[in-house]
Amino acid sequence: MKEVKSPKKPLIYYYCIVLLVLMLFNSFIVPLIAKQQIKEVDYGTFMSMTEKSEIGKVEIESNQILFTDKDGKTIYKTGVMNDPNLTERLYASGAEFASEIVEEASPLMSFFLTWVLPIVIFVALGQLLYKKMSEKMGGGPNSMMFGLGNSNAKVYVPSTDGGIRFADVAGEDEAKDNLQEIVNYLHDPSKYKSIGASMPKGILLVGSPGTGKTMLAKAVAGEANVPFFSISGSEFVEMFVGMGASKVRNLFDQAKEKAPCIVFIDEIDAIGQKRSGGQYGGNDEREQTLNQLLTEMDGFEGNNGVIILAATNRPEALDPALTRPGRFDRRVPVELPDLQGREAILKVHAKKVAMEDHIDYTAVARMASGASGAELANIVNEAALRAVRSGRDKVSQSDLEESIEVVIAGYQKKNAILTDHEKWIVSYHEIGHALVAACQSHSAPVQKITIIPRTSGALGYTMQVDEGNHYLMNKEEIENKIATLTGGRAAEEVKFGSVTTGASNDIEQATRLARAMLTQYGMSDEFDMVALETVNNQYLGGDTSLACSAGTQAEIDRLVISIVKNQHEKASQILNEKREKLDELAKYLYEKETITGSEFMKILQDKEGAAK
Repeated sequence: MKEVKSPKKPLIYYYCIVLLVLMLFNSFIVPLIAKQQIKEVDYGTFMSMTEKSEIGKVEIESNQILFTDKDGKTIYKTGVMNDPNLTERLYASGAEFASEIVEEASPLMSFFLTWVLPIVIFVALGQLLYKKMSEKMGGGPNSMMFGLGNSNAKVYVPSTDGGIRFADVAGEDEAKDNLQEIVNYLHDPSKYKSIGASMPKGILLVGSPGTGKTMLAKAVAGEANVPFFSISGSEFVEMFVGMGASKVRNLFDQAKEKAPCIVFIDEIDAIGQKRSGGQYGGNDEREQTLNQLLTEMDGFEGNNGVIILAATNRPEALDPALTRPGRFDRRVPVELPDLQGREAILKVHAKKVAMEDHIDYTAVARMASGASGAELANIVNEAALRAVRSGRDKVSQSDLEESIEVVIAGYQKKNAILTDHEKWIVSYHEIGHALVAACQSHSAPVQKITIIPRTSGALGYTMQVDEGNHYLMNKEEIENKIATLTGGRAAEEVKFGSVTTGASNDIEQATRLARAMLTQYGMSDEFDMVALETVNNQYLGGDTSLACSAGTQAEIDRLVISIVKNQHEKASQILNEKREKLDELAKYLYEKETITGSEFMKILQDKEGAAK
């Protein structure tokens, strides 16, 4: 079947119009302008100027006399009279006889001035108008009516130094192993073709923000040394119908021309969300863009050297047609780094700054539990900034540890002044957390306690650091953690007999843990292994939605209150038993404002109770 295209006026049509306009201009307008440049006078004026010797050049023709003034700026014309002595009088006046008053330009110059120069000016003005209109109508040459279908994808060509490599991406060994196969294919596709294997058309990188999905994609291109097309999913979204689909077509046309190459679509969920099925509120433009993307991926021929990489934080929101085998065949999780991964990431970023010798990266990595790659890079940068503020030329261990506190709790509030009574309350509150944690099993050791206010709003905090990787938690560990969270409020009650607003964040965390025990982890005899909540956006905070009746929700609320209350009572019991140590440690913290975990444990384990 022959493709039928809509008729279009050829470009020569517009050129013919321009040439016709120029011909009319040169035939009528130019001679008229030239004619108006010659001033016609009577013969008497000519004779008068002759007698006054005001004539510069003169040309006598059969039907007219052309002459100029002495300056040669003005050309005059008069008729011919029967005057035999005219030549002698002109010669006597000093006039110069000339064959041509108006010297005509050469034919080449005349053609250039008459035809070439106007066309050049016409084209230049057209281009300027095109640029100005495109800027006014949407931000550049690829917007609105001008280049509307261009993809605007950033193209990174292979660099001489190789760009970003896998060695620059630490802490994601599993993801790099999955992507190494793609690099091998781009280097030597023949060994895959010989056995009949084909590479995945698309690879989906999923993970939390800041885990290094974009950097991994660039590392694949750097390792393979091939062109790298980078575009965000939101750039396909246009206000005009059909423009997003046109950008998709343009992007894949460019990719096919530069194959082998890598096409990276960041935040693909912007165009790849599940289709509404024609229901009210659906986005037809986004769905058209998605359909075009699906069509282009199906249109790839096997082993053509074009690899599609995409990244998202919301894999559950993607359309099933996009994630099925044959489109995005492989899903590569990019998780938060473990202890070894955090240490490796810190060392990679530490190479870019001046560091002191003998830095304990393991201790720093342990303190930064749960941090992403981007947060670890920020920690190193904050440490470097702190070293500069302190007037030092190298980053120390204390800089790194303090930068972790900055990322977690914010900067110290130097102008925040607590009253003496408030300072005592905060001291007992933080010691309550630390003391309950230290007196329980399966609790992370206390690393640091401080009562210096932070910009995050915290008046103090207690830092606990696990010894190693911790992937699973049993029921007892979660209950102990809830007890530790309630330890601050319990200390206030034990010492002052009243409560304050300082435990608001502790209450929120304790309630969330208690609810998760019942609804997600199945740690209750009443509900057993029944999922009562559904986790939404696993990589974006893990918000939950209820999946039970109102009656079940009421029972959940009752059990949550019971769990938190029991752990609160346990914390109060521990602090009453350790009342002497509670007072001693609180006094020590009040005086020092910041104490380490070793200082805390030394006082706690001192049988004599004397603070050293």
